[in-house]
Amino acid sequence: MTPERDESRDLSPARAFDRFLIILALIGLAVAVLAAIVAFRGEPASATGEDGEPAEQQIVEYSLSEFAIDGLTEIPAGATVLQATNNGSTAHNLALEGGPTTPDLAAGDSAQLDVGELDPGSYVIFCSIAGHREAGMETTINVVEGAVGSGEGDHGDHEGTEAEWAELDRLMEESMMAFPAETEGEGNQPLEPTVLADGTKEFHLTAAITDWEVEPGKVVEAWTYNGMVPAPKIQVDVGDKVRVVVENKLPMGTDVHWHGVKVPNSMDGVAPLTQPLIKPGESFVYEFTTREPMVAMYHAHHHGQMQVPNGMFGTFMVGDVAMPVGQTISGVEIPAEVVVSQEIPMVLNDAGVIGLSLNGKSFPATQPYTGKVGDWVVVHYFNEGLQIHPMHQHQFRQLVYAKDGVPLDSPYWIDTLNVAPGERYSVLMQLEDPGVWVWHCHILTHVERDEGMFGMATAFIVEE
Repeated sequence: MTPERDESRDLSPARAFDRFLIILALIGLAVAVLAAIVAFRGEPASATGEDGEPAEQQIVEYSLSEFAIDGLTEIPAGATVLQATNNGSTAHNLALEGGPTTPDLAAGDSAQLDVGELDPGSYVIFCSIAGHREAGMETTINVVEGAVGSGEGDHGDHEGTEAEWAELDRLMEESMMAFPAETEGEGNQPLEPTVLADGTKEFHLTAAITDWEVEPGKVVEAWTYNGMVPAPKIQVDVGDKVRVVVENKLPMGTDVHWHGVKVPNSMDGVAPLTQPLIKPGESFVYEFTTREPMVAMYHAHHHGQMQVPNGMFGTFMVGDVAMPVGQTISGVEIPAEVVVSQEIPMVLNDAGVIGLSLNGKSFPATQPYTGKVGDWVVVHYFNEGLQIHPMHQHQFRQLVYAKDGVPLDSPYWIDTLNVAPGERYSVLMQLEDPGVWVWHCHILTHVERDEGMFGMATAFIVEE
C-alpha cells in the first residue's frame, strides 16, 4: 500500500522560495501596520533611563515654514523627540544647538529628531540651511521640571500685552533711526593694477581669514580677498590682457572662478579639472584677454558652499554694457544724452558668516546712497547668495536693460526685480522725487525681525 503523500513536506526549491517570500511579505505588512497604529495614536517611543528601565519619550511637534518655527516654547524635562514637519514651500530642517539635525525636508515631509534627555533649562532650535536661521527660523524652548508646555512659538502667538506690543514698536523705530551706522571696513574698493611692459594689467589678490564687522558690534571671521567683503572691484577694458596673481593664506586649498568672463579652459578656476588646487602658502597666476563688455563676478569654486558665502566674492567689470539711450520704453523716453551720476555695484548675500547683507554689510550698517532730483543712476545687481532676492526700490522704477552683462533686446520697467543666485542684472533709474526712499529685498524676513530692521535694506537719500 502506497502511503499518502504530504505535499507540504515535499516542496520543490522554487515552491519553497515562493513560500519564503510570502512569509517575509506578511511580516513586513504586520510591522508597517503596527508602526502606523503607533504613529496614529501618538504613543511615545521608549528610551532607557538612568536606572536601566525603559523611559517614555515625549514627542513635541514643530511646524517649519518661510521663515518661522512654530510650536511649544515650554515643555517638561525628560526624554524628548522633536517632530518636525515642513509646511513651507522650500526645503527646511530642524537642528538643536550643539546637538543633532534632521535631514533636509522637502515641502510636506516630516522627520523625528531624538534629542535625548533634556534637563531643565533653555535650548535653541533652528533651521541650519544657509540663511534660514538669520531670516527668522530660530526659537528657544524652555524646559521646566514637571510642567506641560502650552502656547505656540513667537510667530504663531498673536496675543500679547500692551507693553509687549509697544516694545516691538520701540525696537523697530530704534533700529531704523540707527541708520546709517558706522562699522569698520568697506568692501568693493577698486583694485588698481600694475601695468607691465607689454601693457598687461596685473592684479594681486590674497585669500585669507580676516575680521569683518557685518553690523555694529558683530565681528565675524570672514574669508576674504585682500581683507574686504565684497572683494576688491576689478575694472578693465575690452581687449585688455589681464594677469591675476592669487596668494593663498587660507587653512585650506582654493581657486578662483571668473563667473561670466570668457577665458581659456585652463583659466576657468575649477581645481583639479582645469588647474592644480592652490594649497595653503601657494600661489597661482590667471592670465586671459577680455573679449567683450561684461558685468561679471569672481569667487572661489573649491568648496564654494563654504568659501563664497563666508566672503570670497567680488565684481569684475569689462568695459561698458550698452544702455538703451534714445529709446522710448513703455511710453518713457530715455534721453539720447543720458549722464549717469553714479554706478552702483550691489552684491547680495544671505548665508555663511556674512549672512543677509548688501555689499557685505547688514542694516543699519549698509551704505546709504545720495543723489539729486533728476539724476540718472545705474545699478548692477550681483547675487552671490543661495536664495532668490526680489529687490524693491521705493518710488523709482528700475529699467532692466541687461542680464548677465548682455544687453536686452526688449528692456523693461519694474519696481521689484527677482535676482537668482549667480545672476547679474543692470538697471537704470532716474531719481524723480526728493526724500529718503527705502531700497530692500522684498522677502520681508530678510529685512525685519522682532528686534527691528536688519539685513538686506538701505535707502536712497534724494535732495532737491
